[in-house]
Amino acid sequence: MTSATDLQIEQVQGEALKEPKFLAAWSQFTDQAAGFYSCAAWLLATSQGLNHDPHVLVARRGGQWVGVLPLSLVRSALFGRFLVSLPYVNTAGVVACDTAAAVGLIDRAVALADELDVRFLELRHERPVEHPRLNQQRTDKVHMRLLLPDSSEMLWKALSPKVRNQIRKGQKQDFEIHWGGLEVLNEFYAVFSRNMRDLGTPVFSQKLFSSLLEGFPESAEFCTLTTAGKAAAGSLLIHGPGVTQVPSASALREFNRQNANMLMYWQLLCRAIERGQKTFDFGRSSQDSNTFRFKKQWGAEGEPAVWQYYVRKGDISEMRPESAKYRLLIKTWQRLPVPLTRWIGPPIVRGIP
Repeated sequence: MTSATDLQIEQVQGEALKEPKFLAAWSQFTDQAAGFYSCAAWLLATSQGLNHDPHVLVARRGGQWVGVLPLSLVRSALFGRFLVSLPYVNTAGVVACDTAAAVGLIDRAVALADELDVRFLELRHERPVEHPRLNQQRTDKVHMRLLLPDSSEMLWKALSPKVRNQIRKGQKQDFEIHWGGLEVLNEFYAVFSRNMRDLGTPVFSQKLFSSLLEGFPESAEFCTLTTAGKAAAGSLLIHGPGVTQVPSASALREFNRQNANMLMYWQLLCRAIERGQKTFDFGRSSQDSNTFRFKKQWGAEGEPAVWQYYVRKGDISEMRPESAKYRLLIKTWQRLPVPLTRWIGPPIVRGIP
């Protein structure tokens, strides 16, 4: 039996987060507990790239780590304050060896949310953690994941004739495929920022993506497709333990007929297989949405995504982009020049949980 009486919860922040001894212990625990999305690199890279204040709650029993909860304080003059695990990441939240440790970490996170006077605490779990103070949750989206075969040839055979035909059409175009890090960032960002403008969404800064490259030097890379010197599609891949994920990807609409997006995703899947990965994570989608159907055609299946909340002020629905109060703002944003959105977008989006 595990007990809460001998459980100690420590809050770590500031320069203490970067101490080598602490980072080594954190890495060792998340490696053993399969807590990739709660590892140090994610919190530190996103906090640096988004100018958030990082906090880490550590649960110990007998001096040994038994749980961790990374958190970012998100602050905005427009939207308020939020405590999130973690911004930009689809999955994070509590990683714990037992229920007592998980409950203890959430107890402290709730207290920290009160101390920081945030609107809500958001824990991006895959499966719910029972706690009396978590008073709202979102289950409207699912993680779309594909179990990868051992070879690209096996994947090709598993695809429908329609998907294979679209890939072939893309291969017949004059697209050049580029892989790389910082040297490819501008190509990626040209597509990504344009696409975000077209969607009516403020764009992340280049600083976020360079921070992710720095945080994952061996596992993060960009893939871009160009034609006649112009970027047509681009994506960021992060190859975690056994899982390759695509946290950001875009293709320009004028290249839809050339199937640039289909060709890019085929390249991404082949890249993951080449690296010996077992799963490809397409990210979250709402059931039966266009993005859900796009991912489904590759063979991806939906897995649970349960985002849990301790709400202190307002309602979580107020921050959803589909909220009625944002419709006019979205339409206005879609008419702005792309260079302007690259300038004013990052200060806005970093304040959105």
